[in-house]
Amino acid sequence: MNSRPSTCRTRVRRPDHPVTSQFVQTLKSSLALGDEDAIIKLLRSQVKHVDAIIEFSNDDWMKEPSAWIPPQVLMGLWTLEYTQELTSPLCITCSRGYTECVRYLLHRRADANAAPGGRAPLHEACAGGHKDCVQLLLQYGANSNQRSDDGLSPLHYCDTHSSLRCASLLLQQGALVNQVSEDTEDTSLHVAAQLGLIDHAQLYLRHGAIVNFKNKDGKTPMSAACGAKDGDRNGRLEICRLLLQNGADPETQDQQERRPLHHACREAEHQLVDLLLASHVDVNAADYNGVTALSCVLQTAELHRDKSPHLIVRTLLNHGARCVCPEAFGKVLRCCSGLPEIIALLYNSYRNPRVCSNWKREVPEDVMQSHQSFYTTFFGLSGSVRSLQHLCRFALRRQFGSLCHHVIPLLSAPKPIEDYLLLINGEELF
Repeated sequence: MNSRPSTCRTRVRRPDHPVTSQFVQTLKSSLALGDEDAIIKLLRSQVKHVDAIIEFSNDDWMKEPSAWIPPQVLMGLWTLEYTQELTSPLCITCSRGYTECVRYLLHRRADANAAPGGRAPLHEACAGGHKDCVQLLLQYGANSNQRSDDGLSPLHYCDTHSSLRCASLLLQQGALVNQVSEDTEDTSLHVAAQLGLIDHAQLYLRHGAIVNFKNKDGKTPMSAACGAKDGDRNGRLEICRLLLQNGADPETQDQQERRPLHHACREAEHQLVDLLLASHVDVNAADYNGVTALSCVLQTAELHRDKSPHLIVRTLLNHGARCVCPEAFGKVLRCCSGLPEIIALLYNSYRNPRVCSNWKREVPEDVMQSHQSFYTTFFGLSGSVRSLQHLCRFALRRQFGSLCHHVIPLLSAPKPIEDYLLLINGEELF
């Protein structure tokens, strides 16, 4: 159970069972033990009416003079207020999936839509993935489109793999698949895409989900999937394939003019980048600030070093991404000096750039020591002429342009030469 706290700025409701009562203490103990039988006995014997208001917590600094008050309050940066967590027997039992308790309360005419803590029983049941509770609530008149105080519909709370059946039941009972959340204006398809819930996404598309629906920030479900930080990565990849098959536009821009490729590169999602490039997106498209996909991956490479971001850099270059201006290479060192494979890939994509000695200032001392051999070689290239082998590679790659990834494998060259032309094993400096 996760009820929304209320604050002292609004009129605090008087609970039927305060947090200090023996009833609440006993109820909390039974919930901690997961003792459904004890809970239903407690509800039957001590709850005066089925929609009683139960206070689960009350953090009130004004009631406790000795309580520690955060410095931010004393400085006037926070307001001094307390939170009160209210709930009901039906919300509690739905959040735990106690089907028989729910059945008992509903049979006693508990209000299936009451939300004393901001979330109704149906929200709680969906959040827990308790399909039997969802089914009971809908049978007793629960509103399948009721918003919580957070502005979310029951479908928005179907955010785990175990909630698939809950979502299906909601849609069967008239839930609006394209209903948006109040704050972000996300649809249920946005939620599924962000979390990689492929079965949910398929379900929503079958029920008419709009594949290119834009939320408040202008993001489509595909952009949401490409830019997500949590959830099932493989699931997000499959969802993007599904969205493309259902007519998703991989070039749709959000309010910052960022496209799905920008988001995928920023999160160093190599497989998503491959998928988008296979859909012939513009590899050099820039967002509102003039940032390209290559710049996105360079800016966050250090944060995602466990995802091998150099693979994305290589893929983008082989698809015709314009390399960083040589004069700005010092900024690249500032962002990516701890990833010498990226530095080498970029350097090998130039014809014969001048290595500046003042670039050394951009490389932290500990990084210089960790990759001493590489940087000794790199800064030793100052004033040197590139090899004929490299110049031939540069000429071929410039000729093939954005088709390098396609044309070079068709040359029937020996594998080592093909790899060299495609910058595979490109961490060597030539």
